Amino acid sequence: MEADNKEEIRRRTKILATINPDRASKAVIKAMINAGMDATRHNFSHSTIEKHVKTIELIREVSKDIRPVGIVVDLQGPKLRILGFKDNKTIQLKTGQVFTLDISCGENEGSDERVGLDYKKLVDDVKTGDTLALADGLIKMQVRDKTTTEIICEVMNDGELSGHKGINKTGGGLSAPSLTEKDRADIKAVAHLQPDYFALSFVKSEDDIFEMQAILKKLNCHAGIIAKIERNEAIKGINRIIKAAEVIMIARGDLGVEVTDPHLPGLQKRFIKQARKLNRCVITATQMMESMIKNPTATRAEVFDVANAVLDGTDAVMLSGETAMGDYPIKVIETMAGIILGAEQEKQSRVSHHRILEKFTNTEETVAMSTMYAVNHHYNGVDESLLKKKNDDSDDEDEDEKVKPTIRAIISLTESGQTSIYMSRISSGVSIFALSENIETIGKLTLYRGVYPVFFKSKEKWHDQIVAEVVSFLREQFPEYIKSGDQVVITKGSQMGVKGGTNMIQVVDVE
Repeated sequence: MEADNKEEIRRRTKILATINPDRASKAVIKAMINAGMDATRHNFSHSTIEKHVKTIELIREVSKDIRPVGIVVDLQGPKLRILGFKDNKTIQLKTGQVFTLDISCGENEGSDERVGLDYKKLVDDVKTGDTLALADGLIKMQVRDKTTTEIICEVMNDGELSGHKGINKTGGGLSAPSLTEKDRADIKAVAHLQPDYFALSFVKSEDDIFEMQAILKKLNCHAGIIAKIERNEAIKGINRIIKAAEVIMIARGDLGVEVTDPHLPGLQKRFIKQARKLNRCVITATQMMESMIKNPTATRAEVFDVANAVLDGTDAVMLSGETAMGDYPIKVIETMAGIILGAEQEKQSRVSHHRILEKFTNTEETVAMSTMYAVNHHYNGVDESLLKKKNDDSDDEDEDEKVKPTIRAIISLTESGQTSIYMSRISSGVSIFALSENIETIGKLTLYRGVYPVFFKSKEKWHDQIVAEVVSFLREQFPEYIKSGDQVVITKGSQMGVKGGTNMIQVVDVE
């Protein structure tokens, strides 16, 4: 396996990038990985199963010679869209005009006065006075009246509307199920590939997660579940949803339409905080670098957006159209990686009081928390006067830069990955190398902040021999990162290959 460059290792927040099967090639995928892509998103709202399968196989083939790259299958979910217009035309809507959503209107039969609906039950889900948002909220309409087949609306703002745009109801309340028949068929078609995660769209409650878990169990598929938070109904039970899933994705597009944009920033911060508190992974998504679909540079607003998500503690940030259909798929990943690195140099991103006053419920978590506390507080051979000044004046940034913890890396030998996950909840400037022979574990850890999964199968039996083997292995893989004279912390179980068996911690001098 080729070693990452030093800057790549230092970056802790992960990048999830959407892959367009029609644009995927060995050269493009390799360039995206080298630019900083940690995991790939495969959007099943577009393209065909056959093309997605080939793309996933291609990514695994290319990544095995570089570094582990996670695979995320993003299910389409309920298709809440209008149908098309005659001659595929685009219509111009004016404020105050009457426009009808008509379930009896067929595909490509839309006109300046009405259009059909893919989701027929919308008529039953709305009432007079409700606000409907179309095309990601660019067009808003208020329901004035309805019949058994029509929703008669008043247009609230001027705008252009083309066919097959999405539709939401502000405030939520749509009855469409999270899992559709198409989703079930798609899961069955790709379960044999053992993707690392399935992203479940429009989750309303933890019951949607449990239903998905049951389906995967029957298919003997070990993929984790990402709960996409994009419905207003999900907010009330967010803690239960977080606990049920391995990962949550803050899908700001549809969520913003349902709760209205002014509420999004506060919700994003709250969800990130709760996910980390409950030891779950969190992805921040939607329009993070939108302008780079057509432009080679990001706006400063986008720089701030990505950086703020990093400072809030998100595990990963996601690129959608920027890499799926944009003109600069490599450049946008490089740009995002640079923004992340900049934000992670801030002290706020490197300190944590996570669970510092709480009790630990199992040995793995006890070892993980002890490790992170040791790493963040171990100052070997540092001038005591500087250390005292740092403790007396914690706001002095210059002194803080002079007095850094001296442990170079954390090496976690793990079967399930859980110890590494616990560690990743603590902010630190020290990288966590998760060494495992379990391919499923390696794939899942690609999304966790600060964790660098590496395939490793020990040839030794005794503790001291394994420790020496691990240090030698990592020095060979990352020669510019772990050197003679460094200190590392190693966590492992007294019995190798046992899930949940981590019970040892050791500080090791690299010779």
